Amino acid sequence: MIAIRRGEAGDLAAIDAIQQASPETPHWNPSDYLEYDLLVAVCDSHLVGFLASRKLAEGELEILNLAVATDFRRRGIARSLWRNLLDSFSGSIFLEVRESNQPARDLYQSLGFQEVGRRPGYYRNPLETAIVMKFHSC
Repeated sequence: MIAIRRGEAGDLAAIDAIQQASPETPHWNPSDYLEYDLLVAVCDSHLVGFLASRKLAEGELEILNLAVATDFRRRGIARSLWRNLLDSFSGSIFLEVRESNQPARDLYQSLGFQEVGRRPGYYRNPLETAIVMKFHSC
């Protein structure tokens, strides 16, 4: 069973490990996530995923990163984190995703996101275009 809770300083090593195993996701300094809204997914006392977001303006939110440990993907964990975020927010949600990250793009589209723009050269290592996506909840 998956439990979703607020992230805390004791989660940062596990978050870093998930990022390191996920080259397709942005790699932030994990401690920076504590400055934003951080949700974590826990399964059998192991942190298996996280979602970091920040408020941009009234009614606007940006997802900074959403990642799930490789051994726990395709089990609904990202969707659980997403549903938890939506439980406490109504408005427009934006994110950027690597153009080559088709599994993430497919997930976001299945959640109701639409492509609204592109940012050439946005990502480094390797240099790549970001697809800007938007979701609107009522």
